[in-house]
Amino acid sequence: MTAARICLIATSLFALSCADAPAADPKPGPANPFYAMDTAFQRAGLSGDQQLDLVKELGYAGIAWHEAAPEQAKATAEQCEKRGLKMFTIYCSATVTKDGQLTHSPQLPKLMQALKGHGTIIWLHIGGNGPATASLSGDEPLVKTLRGLAEVAAANDLRIAIYPHVGEWTARFADATKVAKTVAHPRFGVTFNLCHCLAMGDEDKVPAILEEAKPVLMTVTLSGADSGVKGGQWNRLIQTLDKGTYDQGIVLRKLKQIGFCGPIGFQGYAIPGDARSILTPTMNAWRKLSAAP
Repeated sequence: MTAARICLIATSLFALSCADAPAADPKPGPANPFYAMDTAFQRAGLSGDQQLDLVKELGYAGIAWHEAAPEQAKATAEQCEKRGLKMFTIYCSATVTKDGQLTHSPQLPKLMQALKGHGTIIWLHIGGNGPATASLSGDEPLVKTLRGLAEVAAANDLRIAIYPHVGEWTARFADATKVAKTVAHPRFGVTFNLCHCLAMGDEDKVPAILEEAKPVLMTVTLSGADSGVKGGQWNRLIQTLDKGTYDQGIVLRKLKQIGFCGPIGFQGYAIPGDARSILTPTMNAWRKLSAAP
């Protein structure tokens, strides 16, 4: 692949990421749309409509959703839009073998067709023990398969972003970034998940790996977290955004430095409490954090 083509792809991907940013506003406020993952608001005691109403009431720009049947996902996206919200992402699974065989739900192409025009990012978390990411050159069947999925996404005005997750093939954000760059498609990128990055022991690398991911970074998820924690200690790595000893400014300052204007989400997995008690202090903290220089 020529350097010119790589540059063109990177430029196109950055422009697509920035398309999610709000129009210029003379009033101070968050530069990035801030959304809530369904892990934070799908709690007992609230109907689906009440959950979305709460997200809207508290000032979130939209939601992240879970893998669902195509028509169900479409209906949820439409319910969001009726409220002025957006389904920014939807969580979908895939598995890869050591020899590079990728499998995913046969419904995935239909899901992308159902979400056509909604601008949703397909979060692809890839389990299994796939090939070493450093060995990928771009000509492998695995990479061609991922590129093919990106073509389906493009046909439906969507994007795909790898979701790094502890215990999976792309558990490390740097590996996910390598894969995204190897796929080299403007509709294929990566997600930075703070909790999983910290769990993998990469706390000290955060600024550097975000810099490296700049051309392919599509979205980010944050949560209150404690510094110095390794492994899946989720009660310490996933808290409301007002809690934890980890300085969220490390991430936000770097994102501003690299010009990231895409959506940022809140991860609320397994945080105790009802949806309002989780989302309210998080939004308050977000407003303070995002307004900081």
